[in-house]
Amino acid sequence: MAQSLRLLKHVSFTATLVCKTGLRIGGTESGIGIGTAENPVIKDPRGIPYVPGSSLKGKLRAMLEYKYNQVGDRGAPCGCGQGLDKCPVCTIFGPHRNTNHGLGPSRIIVRDAFLSTGSLEDWENARTEGEDFTETKTETSIDRMTGMAARGSLRTQERVPAGTEFQLNISLRVFEGDDKARMKDIVLEGIGLINKDYFGGSGTRGYGWVEIKDVEVADA
Repeated sequence: MAQSLRLLKHVSFTATLVCKTGLRIGGTESGIGIGTAENPVIKDPRGIPYVPGSSLKGKLRAMLEYKYNQVGDRGAPCGCGQGLDKCPVCTIFGPHRNTNHGLGPSRIIVRDAFLSTGSLEDWENARTEGEDFTETKTETSIDRMTGMAARGSLRTQERVPAGTEFQLNISLRVFEGDDKARMKDIVLEGIGLINKDYFGGSGTRGYGWVEIKDVEVADA
């Protein structure tokens, strides 16, 4: 039987994401000038870094797929289309490339996350003083035979610095017949898994250690 499409309510999750190490979510390289990072972070049109909702949603989904052993073929997102009791991922995030299911629409909405008030003030102060808010990290690869930097391996990466805070907002749609409590717990579980893992690029090299804290949940 198909899932009812009667929307009952939204559950709102608000939280603060704190960068414990530099965070890198790549942006466009257009407009790069002399002395700037080759690999910039994503920014809005004003030049302010932000966290795309798509990046956070993808990480939440991936961590929960690993947790519940629901990774698709060759590492693709799960598309089994089974219900909440068998596959929490497909119900909440939608089954990947599977249109033959009765789950209804995906339940989760993950919005872009912008700098907190304090971090935005830090960005504005840096701009006023002619300084960079972000940091540039220089990296290289080592030739194991010589113990020296490999030829042509030098690169720079732009990162949002440790201590930066972003305000997160997630909305969970609850339809008739949904297990609201179970879905809410799964979203919170995904948030906790990110805190234990990493977020953004180059996490196994020390980037993207974050803490998502002060999580508040409320019916909207």
